[in-house]
Amino acid sequence: MHRVIHLHAEAPGQPLPGQPCNGCGVCCASEPCPLGILATGRRHGACAALVWSDDEHAYRCGFLTAPAEHLPAGLRWSAPLVARYARRAISAGSGCDCTLERA
Repeated sequence: MHRVIHLHAEAPGQPLPGQPCNGCGVCCASEPCPLGILATGRRHGACAALVWSDDEHAYRCGFLTAPAEHLPAGLRWSAPLVARYARRAISAGSGCDCTLERA
């Protein structure tokens, strides 16, 4: 099955599996992680917390960079906890595990 995901023209190429994340955005643009589903209710399509950084020319997880902005108002108090959990939920630092191919 082929799916089209839209990425910023300046996004870096997808790293090989196991290589460090470079902010290509392929994984999060294709579907939200479990934290993204839980926090935003979005189960399909791009994660609502996927953020493009003009300064870094890369995508970043909004739950790491500005968690309060991506949480419902009643849960913003939990932003520090969410940021800590997000690092584990997206497996930050353990290498790319996205198997989707970018054309």
